[in-house]
Amino acid sequence: MEETTPAVTVPDTYNANLLVTYKVIHGYSDATYETDKVASIEWSLHNGRQSQKQANMYASKIDTVKDIITEAYADSDDQETLRAIAEALGIELTRDVEWSATIEVSGTIQLDLLADSDTDVEQEIYDNLYVESQNGNIEVGDVEVTNVREN
Repeated sequence: MEETTPAVTVPDTYNANLLVTYKVIHGYSDATYETDKVASIEWSLHNGRQSQKQANMYASKIDTVKDIITEAYADSDDQETLRAIAEALGIELTRDVEWSATIEVSGTIQLDLLADSDTDVEQEIYDNLYVESQNGNIEVGDVEVTNVREN
């Protein structure tokens, strides 16, 4: 059984030679207006889509090269070449390391004896003690407060 694709219907009012004025956006600077034929705009759009496909394909290939270099770097006898390839492709040679740490914290909390007579110190610390990193390379994923006690 032969498959048929539906025919493309060209609107009666379509005119590839029609002049159209359109806005050209230049990033954060002021936009300009240009006038061009519909056919030229269509080719510009087509070429833009093709360029985007190429850029996506190359980005995917660079990601693959990054994975290969990152995997092989530590055991390589030619780290200098791998470094040069990574630099040429704008690849940062990094690796993610999962870590855990134990931190002992002590401090004081001031409670108003008249107003806070029923304050649960343990719960107050659980609710208000937190950890954050002051270094952009360290991501704190999970924090658990345990073993709170009054001294």
